[in-house]
Amino acid sequence: MKKWMKIMMLAVLPAMVLTSCDDDDDDMTVIENANVLVVHASPDAPGVDLLVDDEKVNSAALTYPNNTGYLEVPAGRRNIKVNAAGTNTSVINANLDLERNMNYSVFAINTLSNIEPLVLMDDLSAPASGNAHVRFVHLSPDAPAVDIAVTGGPVLFSSSEFKDATPFTPVPTGSYDLEVRLAGTETVVLAVPNVQLASGRIYTVFARGFVSPPADNTNSLGAEIITNR
Repeated sequence: MKKWMKIMMLAVLPAMVLTSCDDDDDDMTVIENANVLVVHASPDAPGVDLLVDDEKVNSAALTYPNNTGYLEVPAGRRNIKVNAAGTNTSVINANLDLERNMNYSVFAINTLSNIEPLVLMDDLSAPASGNAHVRFVHLSPDAPAVDIAVTGGPVLFSSSEFKDATPFTPVPTGSYDLEVRLAGTETVVLAVPNVQLASGRIYTVFARGFVSPPADNTNSLGAEIITNR
């Protein structure tokens, strides 16, 4: 009889353990996030606040041409608002579908009167040894199509127009002097010297500002570099 009792207990115990695990799973809430980086790239817009589902997520006004760094945001459909800092006035109001464990950059672009979001999915896969990954985003609202080239060397990204973004591209690590040229020509409109690309890092280079700034605006054509990883 004792032998049979032992056999019965051995049969029942695993089922009890599995049932207990299932109950625990039902009680656990798994929070799955996406990572979202927001960039203020509108050259005549004031500082802004960022709201996710109407909850403010920045502690200080985000000013041109700065960024928030990656923020953890619950995956799914999220309402994103960009408000003039300290107000309820939304200059951007958009719904975004965010996938879990994915990375996004949201650029507030164009002039204030035409401000809009540019949303990019960021591939942050690690570069091969000895390489960095670099992409270029054209965010100067009055600049023509441009090429990005090594000074005195090859073109890295060609014929980029306003709102265009290249894929992340492998580039050997090192120090580079870059230049922005009118597309298809040797005419340099912007020099970007001493760009340091470190092994294993991922960068976004974006053109910002105005070729011809409006009155009382000093945000002339320039370049900004974001380290995504």
